[in-house]
Amino acid sequence: MGRLEGKVALITGAGTGIGRATARAMAAEGASVAAAEINAAAGEAVAQEITSGGGQCLAIATDVTDEGSVRSAVEQTVQHFGGLHILHNNAGGSSPRDGSVLDVDLDEFWRVIRLDLYGTFIGCRCGIPAIIASGGGSVINMTSSTALKGSPGIHCYVAAKGGIIALTRTMAVEFGPKKVRVNAIAPHTTLTDRVRPRIPAEVMAEPEKTHLLGMMEPEDVAAMAVFLASDESRKVTGHVMPVDSGYTIS
Repeated sequence: MGRLEGKVALITGAGTGIGRATARAMAAEGASVAAAEINAAAGEAVAQEITSGGGQCLAIATDVTDEGSVRSAVEQTVQHFGGLHILHNNAGGSSPRDGSVLDVDLDEFWRVIRLDLYGTFIGCRCGIPAIIASGGGSVINMTSSTALKGSPGIHCYVAAKGGIIALTRTMAVEFGPKKVRVNAIAPHTTLTDRVRPRIPAEVMAEPEKTHLLGMMEPEDVAAMAVFLASDESRKVTGHVMPVDSGYTIS
């Protein structure tokens, strides 16, 4: 029996990168997966891959910055699979337009806050009641190791991810009595299709100089998400779990 057998997981941003790897990993462990993705074609591709392999996956076109869209995704998940036990607020990301608080475009600040922090907030707002109604479960948010260590030049992203840490901890206290665990994962640079081309050649040549155990693959982060979704972490809540190859201690 898989570690997530009988559980239903809703994963935002499930069409690419870490979200795609997590959808695959949770389905492989027996979860029924709702792949919530703004790129409908990418979401459908992941769902097709999982179902072709014998798993259960439903693709749902979802914009995490739109409360109505997220609420509909939760409702479709519950209607299709009969409940919700795992919410992985994975959608988000930085951009090259980020910069210093002194000169970054304010539109970029609000874009990042809306996607990363507000998107996580709305996911929890819509998803947690369904988890409570299903008897409890796990919320997994995505922060970043850049919010745990001084990271110049990406102030918008760090602000959003720092907010997610604070939100995670306070929700853990709020919803623990209702059998809902809330934790966050803090990756550093992960070799997704989007990020890999942006990594300098010298870093790729000698990754151990900045990442003690080498660069992370999406599957490394997905493994932590599976742990936090499973009953193995039944006494873990309110924590930020770095998956950063030692970045925050080096």
